[in-house]
Amino acid sequence: MSDPSVVLLSIPGLRRQDVAKLPRLSALMSDGDHAELSASFPAVTWPVQANMLTGKLPTEHGVVSNGFFWRDSGEVEMWTAWNEKILCPQIWDVMHERDAALTSAVWFPMLSKGCGADYVCMPAPIHNPDGSESLWCYTKPTELYGDLRDASGHFPLKHFWGPLANIMSTDWIVESAIVAAERFAPRFFFLYLPHLDYAAQKDGPDSPAAQIAVRELDEVVGKLIDGFTTAYNDRELVWLAASEYVITEVDHVGYPNRLLREAGLLRVYDSDRGELLDVRSPAWAMVDHQYSNVFVADRDPAVVARVVDVLSGADGIDEVLVGEQRARYGMDHARAGDVVAISTANSWQAYYWWEDDNRAPDFARTVDIHKKPGFDPVELHFDFATKSTPLDASLIRGSHGAPPKSADQRGVLLSSASGLCGGATLRDTEMAALVLKQFGI
Repeated sequence: MSDPSVVLLSIPGLRRQDVAKLPRLSALMSDGDHAELSASFPAVTWPVQANMLTGKLPTEHGVVSNGFFWRDSGEVEMWTAWNEKILCPQIWDVMHERDAALTSAVWFPMLSKGCGADYVCMPAPIHNPDGSESLWCYTKPTELYGDLRDASGHFPLKHFWGPLANIMSTDWIVESAIVAAERFAPRFFFLYLPHLDYAAQKDGPDSPAAQIAVRELDEVVGKLIDGFTTAYNDRELVWLAASEYVITEVDHVGYPNRLLREAGLLRVYDSDRGELLDVRSPAWAMVDHQYSNVFVADRDPAVVARVVDVLSGADGIDEVLVGEQRARYGMDHARAGDVVAISTANSWQAYYWWEDDNRAPDFARTVDIHKKPGFDPVELHFDFATKSTPLDASLIRGSHGAPPKSADQRGVLLSSASGLCGGATLRDTEMAALVLKQFGI
């Protein structure tokens, strides 16, 4: 190759059987390679994106979930962390070290605020003193969001997550990326296209809604292909499309915090907002799709042993890892839970700790990804009777996060050029080296 630019599409939920239903993407990749891509555990957004960008596992880069529990301060930080939380150099850092002219753009990965890429865009709504939010995005350069807003309107945050999540958010991501490509033509462009995440979790990966989402995504990908082809003015582009993870059907939900509470290990306290979790409890679980990090106060060995006893053999739990056992999946990091509980492929874990829905905290019935100490996909549903988020976790029909142990839990990597990834099974940690190789690094 002469002097290519690389476009990496990170597509959560993309399955091998979906590729044939994506004619624009398939045509783009028709002369290239198709390989099986396996997400490392935990197969959820932040860790997998960090794996792809660093070539490392959580034991080194420190991203153990879609949030963090800071033991010293007792603070739970969900979906708000900056790029500094990734403890290893990322693709753009390595490129800059080789040559400052090797510019990069990163569009919408959640840990990109403050990263070393030259151009950045990700949602960053302004939280007002009265509790309301104003639409905004973090961009680099700072003034870029004003231009993107003028071109396409504000980023439609309500369509990015929640009951109104739909193709409009991914379409805005693509439109704004085309503007950036026209203006900057970065040598590496990393785009997060989230659309397949919604219906597959809400209704199941084989549901009619999920199949409609595949067709909708292809239309937007076609717009991206056409826009980038024009923006790069026929310069050589190497396209890569990677499944972040695969969403599989689930028919069971587990409640580790309720199990810990029944065992006398988790404490709650009453407030005018309902029953709240005491994160200084002997033990509590920060759930994330199909696994949870269980944090034990003072890392007390006796309590750790009790947690293992409580969770081992519970319905829907496949593995319970403690101490050095966490190294099996590269989760032996100080930020990880003292115990890591992993679901079976057909189950997922809800954060609920209350035993009476009347005592549920006020935020449980809202779309509030920052206040909940764990991921809550039930936010994709809406209860019209109460005009709020329902409290029925059994509504969720698709999930991910567990270690891929079968072909239907592994995704696909597509390339527009042959000889890049061959036909072998690759891991997400191999993506960084694959990209850097295109620049002779």
